Amino acid sequence: MKVTRYFEATRQRPDRSAIQDEWIQRVVRHPTAEVVQSDGRIRRWAPIVEAEGRYLRVVLLDDGETVHNAFFDRGFTP
Repeated sequence: MKVTRYFEATRQRPDRSAIQDEWIQRVVRHPTAEVVQSDGRIRRWAPIVEAEGRYLRVVLLDDGETVHNAFFDRGFTP
């Protein structure tokens, strides 16, 4: 999985350290929602059953594969 330095840094935060690579890859491959931002970055969401069904948001760079950010999105509604 390709990641940015920003992602590597934020991954050290306690609220992000529990997010598993498998979950991120699942969201990237099988999103339930997707939005392309004006800067070309791609936001994808999917529920993570193992995390009580909370929605994980993964932000990809415009190449569609490099992970820039990943976090549980409390404000997302399907």
